[in-house]
Amino acid sequence: MKTHLILTVAATALALSGCGDKTETPTETTTVAGGEMAPAPAPAPSQMLASNTIAANLSAASDYKSLANAVTQAGLAETLSGAGPFTVFAPTDAAFAQVPPVTRDGWMRPAQKEVLAGVLKYHVVPGTLTAADLAAKITEGGGKAVLKTADGQDLTATKSGDAILLTSASGNKATVTQADLTQSNGVVHAVDAVLVPKM
Repeated sequence: MKTHLILTVAATALALSGCGDKTETPTETTTVAGGEMAPAPAPAPSQMLASNTIAANLSAASDYKSLANAVTQAGLAETLSGAGPFTVFAPTDAAFAQVPPVTRDGWMRPAQKEVLAGVLKYHVVPGTLTAADLAAKITEGGGKAVLKTADGQDLTATKSGDAILLTSASGNKATVTQADLTQSNGVVHAVDAVLVPKM
């Protein structure tokens, strides 16, 4: 049985190494007890470099185009390029797509620049808070951590299973879907909804 599995894996690896135009060294396949192959780690959805600032990484990342445009429109690109450090709960394009178009388009109008800036600052907490830091604060707070955002409002963090759940001052919720994207001036955590502060 083990020999058959090893031969199958070797044949598959040989067949796959001939695919594509890139010449890459085949990666090692690790086996775990019972002869099952360990899954390969999932690639990060965003190509963020730890040596770049938050603003630079958001502009370059394929799944944060709406957020990058909003940051520019609100005049916050310079702030998020600064020394920081900042913790940013970054809504993905899919999160922005959940916002009703009339609201989303309204935020992007020049007359609504301050409102948009307020919404975006609500996703920023001064300092660097990793997922482990957030989990520790939640435990210390008896199951809840109240974070002070860059706009001065409270943002509540709790745990939902293993996930970190954020509840806004207006009551809507977002889950951290990818944590600890290190930046030169802080850390980014991807979230699945746009958090709405009290207006």
